[in-house]
Amino acid sequence: MYFSVQELEQRKIRFEVSIPPGEIEYDKNLRQTGPLHADGTVELLGNTLGEIRVRGHLKVEIEGDCDRCLEKAQFPIGSDFDLFYRPPQPAGRPAGEVELHEGEAEIGFYEGGGLHLNDILREYVLLSMPMHLVCSEACKGICPVCGQNRNVRACACEVKPVDDRWAALKRLQNQ
Repeated sequence: MYFSVQELEQRKIRFEVSIPPGEIEYDKNLRQTGPLHADGTVELLGNTLGEIRVRGHLKVEIEGDCDRCLEKAQFPIGSDFDLFYRPPQPAGRPAGEVELHEGEAEIGFYEGGGLHLNDILREYVLLSMPMHLVCSEACKGICPVCGQNRNVRACACEVKPVDDRWAALKRLQNQ
């Protein structure tokens, strides 16, 4: 779904979509396992130079690999969003470093004559994902010695910390 600035100048647009898995491409390690449901409004804000406000609610189930045990894990995302987008800086302003005022770090930018809803939803889902994907807080991960998933079966490997202070003497002994 595309929202053009020309159309938004005339009226606020309401949307309600259900996007099937595979239509939005996320990170290579993330997969959408069910439909993404989103509803909300898009409006051009008055007395601005083309600033667009997108607000609504989305709900989706994302599957990814656990960072500890590498097994598949489900990450449900469901929340409200309130996003602001503006066109890039006008051609008359100098390019280069520009000081951002408070709150401007929260604003996205769009090029051309409008916004694609799928791009907005993709960005919001990726930013809503946890920094470390973990199947559960109790996940024991993979043994660094034998590679066994310690959630499935315990191993008898013993991980000993290496004391680097004696490394130079070990090299002398091996010569």
